[in-house]
Amino acid sequence: MTHFAVVAPPLPGHYNPLLVLARTLGARGHRVTFFHMADAARLVAGKGAEFAAVGAQDYPAGALDAYVQRLAAPTGLFGLLGTLKATAAQTDMLCRDLPNAFRTRGVEAVIADQTEAAGTLVARHLGLPVVSTATALLLNREIGVPPPFVPWPYDASEQGEFWNKGGYQITDLLMKPMRRVLEKHGAAFALDPFADGGFSPTLTVAQMPKGLDFPRRELPASFHYGAPWRDAASTPQAEAPLPEAEGKPLVFCSLGTLQGARGDLFVKVADAARAVGAGLLIAHGGLLSAGEVARLSASAEVRAFVPQQEVLKRCRAAVLHCGMNTVLDALAEGVPLVAMPIAFEQPATASRLAYAGVAEVVPAGRASRRRLTRALGAVLEKPDYRAAAARIATEMAAGGGVVRAADLIEAAVRA
Repeated sequence: MTHFAVVAPPLPGHYNPLLVLARTLGARGHRVTFFHMADAARLVAGKGAEFAAVGAQDYPAGALDAYVQRLAAPTGLFGLLGTLKATAAQTDMLCRDLPNAFRTRGVEAVIADQTEAAGTLVARHLGLPVVSTATALLLNREIGVPPPFVPWPYDASEQGEFWNKGGYQITDLLMKPMRRVLEKHGAAFALDPFADGGFSPTLTVAQMPKGLDFPRRELPASFHYGAPWRDAASTPQAEAPLPEAEGKPLVFCSLGTLQGARGDLFVKVADAARAVGAGLLIAHGGLLSAGEVARLSASAEVRAFVPQQEVLKRCRAAVLHCGMNTVLDALAEGVPLVAMPIAFEQPATASRLAYAGVAEVVPAGRASRRRLTRALGAVLEKPDYRAAAARIATEMAAGGGVVRAADLIEAAVRA
């Protein structure tokens, strides 16, 4: 059987679905090892995969917490540039250290998330089979589709393509630190780091279904849309009984593992839920203070963590920051959304949700109580949103999920 290396950003949003994939491959007799800075071991421990640390001299204990804090607190343009530089430094380390680590561990194939370019480049350097994964919004570039970091709607006109072209030029400008890193290591490996868009020419498997993307004309035949990667281990039971809405529609609100400290946004959502006569369950990821939890508890059920899929089965709507995993969990249950994007690719995800007809979009920076109340009332009352969500749920139910992804990966590696 095959020893797979997994290379991805050391964040739960990427690691959690990849761990489901690792467990699925492991059950088929394969061996799967995640490679990154030592702190990332805690994301893998006890979850059905191995871990190998690299970059010890660059990333001592506490380095991952510092990186996550930077991501959770963007501070305008300079903060964004600093974050991009810090991310490029991780890629630089991986390109430097992974070749020897792969040889030492006997890696035979690589699973490289689209959001970490080092995986594909190092695999090509070593002549290893490589497959790409899109655990979040896919990054495949084409001029007819807005860049994956802007909130623009889909526009197939010449004017739309003009705007997209400008967006990609700005993206390239912001990504200069990453480009320099990849060019340096590409030259050392005698490879073009941007061949095939920097992705595997053999296979890319995505979590998101086609129905949540903008129309595309240039995806390679090796690209496969999919459905959420979930298994029994990724759907834990609730630590306490889940709340009952007492005859009212139940709404779920989560801002993910990075922005769960935004108590100001939770308060506005609570006010909106009360205004439309809905019950509210908030999951904050353990990031709110005891005082903030106490204040919110007067108008909502507040938990640090909940079993999302079980909760969403009971909900009529969800207010989400547009992290891909939570979005997919909600839509898998046919739950329409109020999309409240905060940062990174979230505004682009929100624009795709609006295009699919499953969400009202209220960007966090403009999330007044009035706007949230109007948006939440719309997704609760208008049947079109629930019908569109049900359509996406049906597509995902037929998408094969992690089993199909594992099948495709095994076939690609055998080939």
